[in-house]
Amino acid sequence: MRRALALALSAAALTGCTLEPHYARPTPAVPQTWPVGAAYPPATAAPLPSVSYRDVFKDPHLQAIIERAIANNQDLQIAMANVTIARSQYRIQRAQLLPRIEATAGASETHGRAAANQSNGTTSGSGNTTRSYDANIGFSAFEIDLFGRLRSLSHAAQQQYFASEAGVHAARLTLVAEVGAAYLTLATDRSLLAIAVGTEASDVKSVELTRARLTGGVAPRTDLRQAETLLDQARSDRASLTTVVAQDRNALELLVGAPVADADLPPSIESVDGLLGEVPAGLDSRILLRRPDVVEAEYRLRAANAQIGAARANFFPTISLTALAGAASPALGALFNGQNFNWTVSGSGAQTIFAGGANIANLALAKGQRELALAQYQQAIQTAFREVADGLARRGTIDEQLDAQTSLETAARDNYALADARYKEGVDPYLNSLIAQRTLYNAQQTLAATRFLKADNLVTLYRTLGGDQLIDSTPPAKTARR
Repeated sequence: MRRALALALSAAALTGCTLEPHYARPTPAVPQTWPVGAAYPPATAAPLPSVSYRDVFKDPHLQAIIERAIANNQDLQIAMANVTIARSQYRIQRAQLLPRIEATAGASETHGRAAANQSNGTTSGSGNTTRSYDANIGFSAFEIDLFGRLRSLSHAAQQQYFASEAGVHAARLTLVAEVGAAYLTLATDRSLLAIAVGTEASDVKSVELTRARLTGGVAPRTDLRQAETLLDQARSDRASLTTVVAQDRNALELLVGAPVADADLPPSIESVDGLLGEVPAGLDSRILLRRPDVVEAEYRLRAANAQIGAARANFFPTISLTALAGAASPALGALFNGQNFNWTVSGSGAQTIFAGGANIANLALAKGQRELALAQYQQAIQTAFREVADGLARRGTIDEQLDAQTSLETAARDNYALADARYKEGVDPYLNSLIAQRTLYNAQQTLAATRFLKADNLVTLYRTLGGDQLIDSTPPAKTARR
């Protein structure tokens, strides 16, 4: 038996090589640096540090909502379940590299005349009963992985497991960004609703004043109709935005996976000012190689590369080993007597002579899947590069745009105050006041939307640059090659 175990261990030691192609990380099909120009912020040579979502989302209410979403969101739960599945599949595949040792024990008792007449003399009792006992330990059909087929399959399962873990990081990063964006969207729509409500209240007073002037013969009917058009527009906007705000809350609660208290909801987009941190963007675009979705794509490429090794090994013979050691005795007390011990060792080999081209097609399939994984990896990098470049383009100009829009809203507010006063004094027609009020209404709406663009741009950069989920796709151990 010691010889059998030594032979099995020696066979296992021969399985340290594979027929996998040498893996080298592909050169990213993107420029090494971010775009430059008038639309982009000044480039810096500092690398991008890992940034926690708490560094970007400083609002304690939003932080609490994000924590609940991470705990409850079903998409994240699905991703975590996939990790458990992939880890188990990897362990199952890795176990194929080792012999499966089994121990058995049995006892039998035979009654009848035939038992008394047995020539082996194992009768007992009344002469018509035969008992026998046996105990065995060994393994059967253990494949000696000389050409690395099982090891390549184990490598592939391991890389799929790592890919699923990276997928969890990607799902978590996306979830945090989506919660942040939904929170900001709700805040913006609440600001727009407040603008519509305020405008409606102001227009009600304008309509009442214009109707009184019409009754007194001071203003024409056209002034009243013009005032009513702006009032009706504000009423329509209020009704629409009331629905939108409710839908925004539903979307946020769906992401969180639970109701969100009113106290945790933002009253307006203005209330979020100062509660969002800047996301530093380094000069080197290779930081994208640590983005979770890119890491996931690379692990899937590694898995496809390992599958080629398994496909190549199918062209070579399969060698199996079986070993069994045990004892048999008619008496339980003498079962482990040295004279009752026996063992057997056997080996077998099999080589496919004709399979209709299945092995060749299987190898071509594995190579095709690797090319597909390579294209998906490069596509993931290119998509990431464009997302970051677009975010940087917005970041480079948003402050100037927000300053201009703030100045525009201030000027429009002052202009409306002057035009309204001149109308009430009878200096200007109502049309001037109407135009000024519409300009102010539009300026207020655009300012709120611009505030959202700036806030959402920080969320976008947090997500596209990888946020606090930057990870490394370097494998834990070097892949053996034949």
